[in-house]
Amino acid sequence: MSVQPIKVLVVDDSLFMRSTMANMLDRDPRITVVGSARTGEEAIQKIAELHPDVVTLDIEMPGMNGLEALKRIMARTPVPVIMVSSLTEEGAHETIEALELGAVDFLPKLSQGVSVNLAAIQQELIMKVIAAAGTAGKIGRLRGNWSSTTAPPARPIQAPPTPRESRVIVIGCSTGGPKALEELIPQFPKDFPAAILIVQHMPKVFTKSFAGRLNERCHLEVREAVHGELVAPGVVMVAPGGFQMRVARRRNLDVEIAVHPNSEALPHAPSVDILMESVAQMYSSRGIGVILTGMGQDGLNGMRTIKMAKGKTIAQDEATCVVYGMPKAVVDGGYADKVAPLSAIAREVAHMLSA
Repeated sequence: MSVQPIKVLVVDDSLFMRSTMANMLDRDPRITVVGSARTGEEAIQKIAELHPDVVTLDIEMPGMNGLEALKRIMARTPVPVIMVSSLTEEGAHETIEALELGAVDFLPKLSQGVSVNLAAIQQELIMKVIAAAGTAGKIGRLRGNWSSTTAPPARPIQAPPTPRESRVIVIGCSTGGPKALEELIPQFPKDFPAAILIVQHMPKVFTKSFAGRLNERCHLEVREAVHGELVAPGVVMVAPGGFQMRVARRRNLDVEIAVHPNSEALPHAPSVDILMESVAQMYSSRGIGVILTGMGQDGLNGMRTIKMAKGKTIAQDEATCVVYGMPKAVVDGGYADKVAPLSAIAREVAHMLSA
């Protein structure tokens, strides 16, 4: 039986962007572009007419902007949406808000006349569309969690006893990660006795904006990590976009953050594997690895290394993942000590710290 191609609606006020993205997508036999729109109003109308499987949505448009259009789409006809945003502080802020409102993923916007690796961008766009199409059955069910950006903070878990030695929790995620982290991190209380390090696949600028938004919702201090700062209990640090982050030993035996350019030319910067492998080396059995929703296999080697070092590992379950890719790789590899729904992961971490 033949598989129907994924139907995509491209929404952007720029003719250049509409035609470029449509051409990129139409080159893949798994995808067909069923239409385009230049305004939010037109997008809402065409979604009702064309019933696309995935929508790519520009943020900056005349009249109804992308954020307002997204709110109406999620309220009326929920469909997987990939935001197209500029690589600026304002674009990052708006993109994080869009992810909170229900967008599945985002893609940096092409600039007309700027030399870029179009082949790499095309591949990223295609993979994001395919991944987004796979979330269609979850959009309506999860929409209740996405309907407000001012939801009350999650009830914190009870803080486990302070361990005799320093402990660290390292969390990796990608597609669907911002929303998952927004639910998970506020559950850790202000007296939480371990450090938390996060790798969320995001480009430069976006991670700082994301850390700031997360800090507003959490009992713990959340900030973008800076090279040379100490890894400390009760502090959450987000790996900066466009760089690789590790933990390293100071001369006085303290552990600090080490941020370096992506000299390895790895596909992900930051990389979950890179951070987790350094945590396993530095903390051995005192490290806990957590893999949340995301596309691909980044984190598989890291979780394996943590487990081999006698640390503990947790993978988010399929039912609560937006994209069951990164956790699936870990579970299938046999490197997850626990597989848990998102709502139970904070409690599982606390249990592991108390053991």
